Amino acid sequence: MIIYLIITAVMIAADQLVKFWVASNIALNTSHELIPGILSLTNIRNTGAAWSMFEGQQWFFYIVTVIALAVVAFMWRDSKNKPIYRLGLALILAGALGNFIDRVHQQYVTDMFQTDFINFPIFNVADMCLTVGVICVAIYIIFFDGRQD
Repeated sequence: MIIYLIITAVMIAADQLVKFWVASNIALNTSHELIPGILSLTNIRNTGAAWSMFEGQQWFFYIVTVIALAVVAFMWRDSKNKPIYRLGLALILAGALGNFIDRVHQQYVTDMFQTDFINFPIFNVADMCLTVGVICVAIYIIFFDGRQD
């Protein structure tokens, strides 16, 4: 179990460090090309979710985070000897807490990764953790859950 707590802590730290670096080095609402035509670093303050859904509704995100933490804790009880499942839950926990920290302290989330080749919401490390975590849990449930070892 300790390895998953370490993964969670490292990913939260990475999320917070990248957000701090971007906020300190890139002017608000400006971009710098990282990989031309593919990826830019952009400093924006997001008070909503993807595509500005629920913009300014911080109470909604507090409730969703508490529910997500409860669901992860509930799912963790049945995760022994399921490393992909546990990794997914650890990443979901890291992503939820990484953005929750921002929302509590700043009332917004700092986002920075902008895809230049497709219209996609600007995102951060916590968002990547959430996405990869959900994919890991889904892979486990679809391909491994209920099967004999």
